[in-house]
Amino acid sequence: MTRFVLVHGAWGGSYGFRFVRRLLHADGHEVFTPSLTGIGERSHLTGPHVDLSTHVLDLVNVVRYEDLDDIVLLGYSYGGMVVTGALDHIGTRVRELVYLDAFVPADGDSLATLTGGGFGNPASDIGAPWLVPPPKREYDDPAAAEWSNLRRTPQPVGTLTEPVRLSTPLEEQPFGRTYIRATVDPGAAFETPARRAQESPAWRYHEIATNHMIPENRPAELAELLRDLA
Repeated sequence: MTRFVLVHGAWGGSYGFRFVRRLLHADGHEVFTPSLTGIGERSHLTGPHVDLSTHVLDLVNVVRYEDLDDIVLLGYSYGGMVVTGALDHIGTRVRELVYLDAFVPADGDSLATLTGGGFGNPASDIGAPWLVPPPKREYDDPAAAEWSNLRRTPQPVGTLTEPVRLSTPLEEQPFGRTYIRATVDPGAAFETPARRAQESPAWRYHEIATNHMIPENRPAELAELLRDLA
């Protein structure tokens, strides 16, 4: 039995892992999918105070309060920022760190600096200049697209502009490192971390032939890769 902690991406929620979670549960694994404050299932808690540190603490508290150890920790997309920022707090509890088509920041990086994004006045709605509206996403199944796009929520801008803090570079950490890349319409933002993983003996590298929405498009294939890590 392995303990998995799966961290969702921007504008989404833990519901995006519902299919993967069921498959891993069926194998007898423990699966935790924290919901990040202010988006997804916790969108009712949004506000200008929500930043990357809030999301890091969401993750850290789940791991600490559940007393989880020897975990496979996965960050999907923006979730790569969150899992990286949590390492100074829970890195000793991680056995394998997995980036799923995700950002892999160094100390001092923010999502804004990694993408060149300008999030100074993100929302058009009067009274909410601190919210960044969700971009529409494409899914393999039109029904999944309709279901999931309805649940995507604006994201507090502080989560995208606050820099990550990481005292020890990833390659110097004692846990294993895996990168999983989507190969259909691959986003340019993930080209650099994917190449880093491909070219370094410190990383494992895998590909899944779908677009960025891997957890909902290819849950069985993703679950199989995670089983191999278990």
